[in-house]
Amino acid sequence: MDVRKKLSKRFAGVEGGLFSNVTKADVGDGFSDMGKDKVTLMGWADPFYPDPSIPEHIKQVMIEEIQNGFPSHYIMPSGSLALRERVAKKLKQKNHLDVDPKRNILITPGSDSGLFYAMAVLLDQGDEVLVPDPSYPNNFLDPKLLGATAVSVPLAHNDGYSLDMEAFQAALTSRTKAVVLTHPNNPTTTVFRKENLEILAEFVIKNDLMLVVDQAFEDSVFDDIEFITPASLPGMWERTITVFSISKGMGLSGFRVGYIAACDQIMDAMYGAAVNVLGASNTLAQLGAIAAFDAPDFIDPYIQSFDFRRKKAFEIFGNVPGVKIEMPESGFYCWVDVSGLGDSTDVMNYLVQEAKVAVNDGKNYGKQGNGHLRIIHGCLGSDEEAVLTMRRMADALVKYQKRNGE
Repeated sequence: MDVRKKLSKRFAGVEGGLFSNVTKADVGDGFSDMGKDKVTLMGWADPFYPDPSIPEHIKQVMIEEIQNGFPSHYIMPSGSLALRERVAKKLKQKNHLDVDPKRNILITPGSDSGLFYAMAVLLDQGDEVLVPDPSYPNNFLDPKLLGATAVSVPLAHNDGYSLDMEAFQAALTSRTKAVVLTHPNNPTTTVFRKENLEILAEFVIKNDLMLVVDQAFEDSVFDDIEFITPASLPGMWERTITVFSISKGMGLSGFRVGYIAACDQIMDAMYGAAVNVLGASNTLAQLGAIAAFDAPDFIDPYIQSFDFRRKKAFEIFGNVPGVKIEMPESGFYCWVDVSGLGDSTDVMNYLVQEAKVAVNDGKNYGKQGNGHLRIIHGCLGSDEEAVLTMRRMADALVKYQKRNGE
């Protein structure tokens, strides 16, 4: 009996690596198993992985909480009120959103589940979602899992991967329900500028759409680029569901704590079904998150490290013949054009064999990702080790270019 024929059609084509070789970093065990063969994993957007990186003050709070025994209990599915109050303060200071922690914030088990839930409350069977391309893989898959269709909208490659509103207009149909935006963009690192976002807001309002924004990488924006939260723009608060994370800027990926901010009408529905879809975020992790928000200065050295590494990545990969790279604007990863060397999957596999480094194939990030690699230079606890690993990759790419050019 072929049990897969009994599965929902929405899961058709979704593979978990049990019957085929799946190279996507967060699917199955294939990617993590390479680490057992002494392959450095530069494909997980998990700061300083696999080295220990919990700040001491957060660690001590969590140890004390365990000893007190409370983390053995549930927290309400909407999340700890104490944490929501910290988040509300942060949202006002950083994102210019004045929200009620009892009405406008939902704590989620990481931003991936938050992103899925944000789309779940909006999408019906047959709806279409406009997704900038390249973009985070979940932006394409989540709509499909919800019975909707993700419509790829090419970004303006020749203009720093900015939003191309002519492409958005061309993709618009009577079935379009929402736009899903990762900002700053993952994988291109693009920080969408205010004027670009204002035009997008005008498009959303004019066409009576909703906007879902994933701001997981908002904490690491460089070169004094102004970061704008789309929900803060005029007319956008009621039309926007914003998803946040403590995994990236705070480097607390293993805590699996994220949060959503939205207006009362949206959040009422989210609160009502949160126990069905999300359960509740880990109690101990939320207590650790409170400690992180209470004393967030530990983030500053992280940003300095990411800044140093992005500049090294730009220097190292930019000197490889046949490879192109733009200076990363945000995050702790870089978007590398290897189309001059050949197929990106072939290059990715070659790096595993020759350099003992695993990275992400750009094909996972949309149609426009073909010919690119996403490299997480923010992994590993040591800046020196991260730089040495990137140089090892660059040496391998030079060999690849010479071998294929013969």
